[in-house]
Amino acid sequence: MAKKAKAEAVEVAPQEVAVKAAPKKEVKPAKPNWEIKDRVYYLKGNKSPLTLTIPSRHTKKHSLLYFDEKTGKQREIRYATNQDSPLVDEQKGEATLGHIMFKDGDLKVPKQKQNLQKLLSLYHPLKGRVYEEFSAVEEAVDQLDILDLQIDALNAARSMDVDQAEAILRVELGSKVNAMSSKELRRDLLLFARNNPALFINLANDENVQLRNFAIRAQENSIISLSQDQRTFTWVSTGRKLMNVPFDENPYSAFAAFLKTDEGVEIYKSIDKKL
Repeated sequence: MAKKAKAEAVEVAPQEVAVKAAPKKEVKPAKPNWEIKDRVYYLKGNKSPLTLTIPSRHTKKHSLLYFDEKTGKQREIRYATNQDSPLVDEQKGEATLGHIMFKDGDLKVPKQKQNLQKLLSLYHPLKGRVYEEFSAVEEAVDQLDILDLQIDALNAARSMDVDQAEAILRVELGSKVNAMSSKELRRDLLLFARNNPALFINLANDENVQLRNFAIRAQENSIISLSQDQRTFTWVSTGRKLMNVPFDENPYSAFAAFLKTDEGVEIYKSIDKKL
């Protein structure tokens, strides 16, 4: 009985069952589907010649090859109007070759011409170099970037003081700014910021623009003089030389850089008192 009681007192520890987690399946991104639609291609650089023909088949003069990364081989391409594929090794029978011609800077390809669309969109080596495919999404992004840039430029122009406005406009208008009122300056500055926002922002951030304008005003007010060969600046009052212009440099840009030196700072102060 004692042995039996002892045996009953022994508890058996529950066995742990190891549960293996199911291996996670690697989720591969889905490949984008080829969309059947009308497509438009345009020449880069805003070019719009009456006609421009690009190569439509492989020749010694014009290499029309596509490198297939899966096979590691070069595959010949050509535009055959009676074939479904632009890849020569997938074409069967006699091929009727066609021309690829841009008119007035663009080429409209209807959805029925899938072979030509795929040749131009997927395989042709001149894509990105000579022409691009029109994308409404990319066009919207570009327009949004331009609008954002215009807003930034217009906001900067509104808060700009008259002296800086004059300095920036002098780059575009030259000495005409001397006869303009402050309201005319502000109007033209806003127009400049709207029409050419990238250049405006670059000029607004260029500290030398104001110094160049300062040098031009000093010369126009007969405080300093620039020699006829545009190589030397002198004081008008004494004829003393201020600086020599380095070779192949804009004289006013060189003088602006000179005004930031230790000697130039003193000259700047002297000119500023006389303006």
